[in-house]
Amino acid sequence: MYDVEYNKQADGKAIEYPFANPGKNPVIAVGDKKYIRHAIKTHYVEVGKDNYIDIVNKYASPLYKSGDILSISEKVIALCQNRVIYKKDIKISGLARFLSKFVHQTPAGEAVGNPYKMQLAINNAGVIRVLFGAFIAAITRPFGVKGLFYKIVGNNVANIDGFCDDAFDDYLEMGILSPEDPDGVCNEILEKTGVKCMIVDANDYGVEILGTCDEIACTNEELMGILKDNPAGQENESTPLILVREIND
Repeated sequence: MYDVEYNKQADGKAIEYPFANPGKNPVIAVGDKKYIRHAIKTHYVEVGKDNYIDIVNKYASPLYKSGDILSISEKVIALCQNRVIYKKDIKISGLARFLSKFVHQTPAGEAVGNPYKMQLAINNAGVIRVLFGAFIAAITRPFGVKGLFYKIVGNNVANIDGFCDDAFDDYLEMGILSPEDPDGVCNEILEKTGVKCMIVDANDYGVEILGTCDEIACTNEELMGILKDNPAGQENESTPLILVREIND
């Protein structure tokens, strides 16, 4: 049932097929279809020093077959685009410190409960929008309504990563912003590598499709279903690429 070509890695070494991170099942059913998700390890991607075209060519292209879809972590694209901001360059306001104290914490992370992320939200969306979002979130939370703050504030605030060392120590001192023009990036990757891909912001508690190339036939809902258990992992697995292939029993 599984394609042995997945045993080929960029460096020529054999790897277990399919490779899955601990606690993750390589196969998932979405509707009446089944997909295998092969987690691909990469080197540590550094800010502004790596190119996402080179990364795809090195790690994904040797494994890719027509019909596959490559899932790329948004962090990889953002780091290649130098979409970062450092703690030393952020001045936290009293408002950011105050509002961050009332943010609902989830197992996925502190989000804008981190004062640095809250300050970036204020910088990107403006004080009025952030205050309105915080007000609406406060009055709707007792009724079990969650996530309205991010919908109201917008500006990709929900996709801000970093300012913590859960994955890598370097991330403690920098925030990673949402990639710029994710659809355009996916189409560029398709044009230059022939790989159909999507850019994904995922954790163990939710998945968001930030961008796809024009030739992907699946809907965003189907793509989210394929990745709903976050096969890339939550910590420092170093598997930001997931090669997805439909399989037949």
